[in-house]
Amino acid sequence: MRTLETRLIKHIDLLIRRYPTLESCKEDIIKAYLIMEEAFENDHKLLIAGNGGSAADAEHIAGELMKRFKTPRPVTPEFADKLKAIDSQRGEDLARNLERSLMAIPLVAHEALSTAYINDVDGLGVFAQQLFGFGRPGDVFLGISTSGNSKNVMSATVVARALGIKVIGLTGNKGGELASVADVVVKVPEEETYMIQELHLPVYHCWCLMLEDKFFG
Repeated sequence: MRTLETRLIKHIDLLIRRYPTLESCKEDIIKAYLIMEEAFENDHKLLIAGNGGSAADAEHIAGELMKRFKTPRPVTPEFADKLKAIDSQRGEDLARNLERSLMAIPLVAHEALSTAYINDVDGLGVFAQQLFGFGRPGDVFLGISTSGNSKNVMSATVVARALGIKVIGLTGNKGGELASVADVVVKVPEEETYMIQELHLPVYHCWCLMLEDKFFG
């Protein structure tokens, strides 16, 4: 496994200091981060899915990656010049206000597509269909499931592996079926659903901080 850059270790250290119980999955948090880092380094993307509170987490993660989380992310001077050359007024505003992104797609966010597929074809295959449409080799699929057994998430992992997409699982202590198929699974040490979800948030915030520091720090 590649080592974590010194400047990124501070984020992991802060996470464990604030949530000592996560020490048990520290190495897997780092392994999962490195998979995401490699994907973004090669201009690939992160696709995220979950149900209920985990669906909200999928949206949350995308929101942190697609715009500034903590660090300013101005566009490059070269792109700013292109904007201004196309439209001197709007381009000036866009050059000042646009923020660079790490491409992240929450598969829970496409209501027309997902409800049409659920109604017309298969309710449990909706994430698999979206992953099949959006996913490309080299991308990463993050499946969030407190039990590790969410059927629609598991179906998506089959498509991911068929497409050459690495799978990261974020689960509770047992890991479920997701733990047996994921390239890396982070099993936070809780078994009650809401307690698992309370630990998922600091884990993915740590990932977002490290990614932002790596690419925009």
